[in-house]
Amino acid sequence: MTLRRFILVLVLLLAAAPAGAVQPDEMLADAALEARAREISKEIRCLVCQNQSIDDSDAELARDLRIIVRERLTAGDSDAAVRQYLVDRYGDFVLLNPPVKPATYLLWFGPPVLFVVAAIGVFFGLRRRRAQPLAPAALSAAERRRLEAILANDTAGEERER
Repeated sequence: MTLRRFILVLVLLLAAAPAGAVQPDEMLADAALEARAREISKEIRCLVCQNQSIDDSDAELARDLRIIVRERLTAGDSDAAVRQYLVDRYGDFVLLNPPVKPATYLLWFGPPVLFVVAAIGVFFGLRRRRAQPLAPAALSAAERRRLEAILANDTAGEERER
């Protein structure tokens, strides 16, 4: 029974795995060109999804970009020329792995800098929190008398209710 459940779970997980988004009508007849197109498509970001390559995305824009890649390859462009064509049109953001240059410093260095700033803030926040006393300050003589009077009235009220 356990083996059957394992196989069922395995089949369901495999069925849920994302399939390639490339449609049969997009594929090139030349297997070598198609393989090049697939490799290039894996490096190009879907501008709609932003966290997927155009090879994995079902968005209409991703389909258009896959078609452009195949048209450029069919026209005789090199892989680098196809990538450069897309970068010229859409900017470095279209690449899943953009180059490190002044225009992309924020993409490359922004998250680590933000992490360090947040870590420093947490460190100093915890340090300040530890420096604050946990116990309340001692009561003054007047506050102590008032508290005793309140407690005396409260206990007297409880005794009357009994």
